[in-house]
Amino acid sequence: MKTNSIIMLTGALFFASCTTQKMNNSLNYPETKKVEHTDEYFGTKVQDPYRWLEDDMAEDTKDWVQREVAFTNNYLANIPFREELRSQLKDIWNYEKIGAPFKEGAFTYFYKNDGLQAQSVLYRTDKNGKTEIFLDPNKFSEKGTTSLAGVSFNKNGNLVAYRISEGGSDWNKIIIMNALTKEIIDETIVDVKFSGTSWLGDEGFYYSSYDKPKGSELSAKTDTHKVYFHKLGTKQSADRLIIGGEDFKRRYMGIGVSDDERFEILSASEATNGNELYIKDLKNKTDFIPVQKGYDFNTDFVDSKGDYIYALTDKNAPNMRLVKFNINNPNVWTDVIPETENVLSVSTGGGYIFARYMKDAVTSMKQFDYDGKLIRTIDLPGIGTAAGFGGKEKEKDLYFSFTNYITPGTIYKFNADTGKSEVYQKPNVKFNPENYVSEQVFYTSKDGTKIPMMINYKKGTKLDGKNPT
Repeated sequence: MKTNSIIMLTGALFFASCTTQKMNNSLNYPETKKVEHTDEYFGTKVQDPYRWLEDDMAEDTKDWVQREVAFTNNYLANIPFREELRSQLKDIWNYEKIGAPFKEGAFTYFYKNDGLQAQSVLYRTDKNGKTEIFLDPNKFSEKGTTSLAGVSFNKNGNLVAYRISEGGSDWNKIIIMNALTKEIIDETIVDVKFSGTSWLGDEGFYYSSYDKPKGSELSAKTDTHKVYFHKLGTKQSADRLIIGGEDFKRRYMGIGVSDDERFEILSASEATNGNELYIKDLKNKTDFIPVQKGYDFNTDFVDSKGDYIYALTDKNAPNMRLVKFNINNPNVWTDVIPETENVLSVSTGGGYIFARYMKDAVTSMKQFDYDGKLIRTIDLPGIGTAAGFGGKEKEKDLYFSFTNYITPGTIYKFNADTGKSEVYQKPNVKFNPENYVSEQVFYTSKDGTKIPMMINYKKGTKLDGKNPT
């Protein structure tokens, strides 16, 4: 962004703030009625005069929303410099954005946005280098209100199940397609909520949902999740209930299948933090084996090698640790990557484990083998944020994205055996990052804590304390 753009934007925001303060005294806001409503919580009475607004199906609620939207749009339309700001920001943000590629079957897939598309488009490239659009969510509906909620391929990459959300709803549909021909091959699965899709060979996949609520889908309570298995070529009405209901009542549940297709992993929870973990050994035809009960900790399946399961957990490790255990003795956990002072997240690919740490507000990456031996600390392109380093076990070329305050999201190809990386795809932007500097410094606070700070400036700027920030 040019210096005069920054000055203009700052001045505009200041002017808007002052103008808003003056206008607040004269604006006639839409009237919001109050009603007599009181709730009692643990002996304390709490008045709630706006309780009527919680009924999203009521006509007076719809009327109130429409009046509020009209009022807001009218106010914004009268800001004299709004279009100029919009034009500048549009020009700055209008550059190509590309996601890290991933391989499925004979194709390499990646998401790309031309800069101003409402949703990123999923492309794929074959072994001959031919690239084509695979899924374009912008064309799912005439008004562009249907979005792509998730994509899941089977192990061979010839089948895909993708979820769509219509009008921003949490209630999704699953569309099943032959990934090679892009032909829809089965009936659409409907009324799916808070679910992924996990394939079991070419037979079918697991998904999760609730019983469809009566009344409003937006505000009705859904608290009993159920996991189903959909077999290809059958009707949804014939889908088999795997687990869930009154005999195993949980608010959230999902089943995944390990890459070697030996294990089914069931994660269940009652809130967004803390989960139970159960694992079924398909080879030995066991029932679900409890690995962790209760909701005091988060423990997530990462990978499996033979009889051993690898899991990321915060049990006795608030900053997370990677552990492994034998499926025949799931109560004995051994550290693979112990907890450190920095929070850990992991990915796998190329036969290795990649540990991602957020250290002093920037990314640090380390590579380990499955015994927890450090292979290398990965050299990143600079000080910033990196993500990726995931892929199939036999794929030695992995991909990651890197960005910081002067570097737009750039994709790198990383060789898991050599540790070498190179630029894979770089977006075209309307400024030269080489003209700028992004460096990290530390400021010592009053109590001695060192606070990390990023300072970004044009090369040649004299750092004498007199520059506007």
